[in-house]
Amino acid sequence: MIKSEPAIELNISTKDWFLIVLLSVIWGGSFLFGRILMIEWPPFTVVFLRVFLAAITLWIFILITSRKLPKNGNIIKAILVMGILNNVIPFSLILIGQREIGSGLASVVNAMTPIWTLIIANRFTADEKFSTNKIAGILFGFLGVATLIGADFIQGLTASAWAQGAVLGATISYGFAGVWGKQFKGQDPIIISTGQLTASSIIMLPLVFLLEDPFKLSIPGTEMIISLFGLAVICTAFAYVLYFKILSNVGATNVSLVTFLVPISAIILGILWLGETLTITNIIGMVLIIIGLALVDGRVLKMTGLRR
Repeated sequence: MIKSEPAIELNISTKDWFLIVLLSVIWGGSFLFGRILMIEWPPFTVVFLRVFLAAITLWIFILITSRKLPKNGNIIKAILVMGILNNVIPFSLILIGQREIGSGLASVVNAMTPIWTLIIANRFTADEKFSTNKIAGILFGFLGVATLIGADFIQGLTASAWAQGAVLGATISYGFAGVWGKQFKGQDPIIISTGQLTASSIIMLPLVFLLEDPFKLSIPGTEMIISLFGLAVICTAFAYVLYFKILSNVGATNVSLVTFLVPISAIILGILWLGETLTITNIIGMVLIIIGLALVDGRVLKMTGLRR
C-alpha cells in the first residue's frame, strides 16, 4: 500500500476548486498546441521538446529563487517513477492515439482518468476509499463528457481499436501517477515538477533518436514556436506546479476530476475565440458534469441532509 494520510475523507475547498478549474483551462490548451505541433513533427519528438523545455524553464526558476534540492535517495527514485507514469507513458500514448482518434473521442477516453484513479486509490491508499457520492459523481461526470462531445464521440468510435487503447492506457497511467504522487505531500511542488520533467527528458531523449529522426525536423514557423512555448512553459511547467499543489491538498481522485472540466474549457474557449456556438447538447453535458462534481464535493448533499 502506498503511504497516505490517516483514513479521513479529503474534501475540496473553494480555493482548490478554483485551482482545478484553472488547471483545466491550461490543460485544455495543451490539446490545441499538441495538434499544431503534430502536423509537422513526430510524437516522441514533440513529447521530448515539451518536457525538456518545461524542465529548463523550471530549472531557471529554481536557480533564481535558490531553492534547495532533495538529497534523499528515496525521493529521487520516486520522482523518476513519477516522470515515467505522469509524462513519458501518457504523453506518448495520447499523441500516438490522436493520429487516428478525433479530439472528441480522445476527450471522452481521457475522462476515464478519474474512474481509474478512484479504483487504484481505493486499492492502494487508506484515505481515498469508495463512497456512494464519489462513484455517482464520477459516473455523472463521465456521462456529461460523452454528452458534451455528442456526435463527434459517436463518429470517433469507428477509429482503430489500438488507437483507442493507446489513449485508454494513458488514463490508466495517469491514475497510477495520481496515487503515486501522494507521497510528495509537503514537498515543494516546484522541485517535484522539475525533477519529474528532468527525468522524463532523460528517458525520452534516446527514444527520439531510436524511433525518429530529429535531424530531419522542419524549421518551425511562428505558429509552431508559439505552440511549443505554450505547450512546454504554460501547459507543462506551470501546470505541473499547480497539479502537485492541488494533489497535495485534495488527493489523487479529486485532482483527476480536472479531466471532466477540460472539454468544457475547450468549448468555452472555442466560443470566445473562434466564434463557435453553444448547443443544447453542450448545455446538457455541462449540467451533468456540474452535477457530478457537486456529488463528489459533497457540500450540496450535506446542506440538503442527504449526506451526513
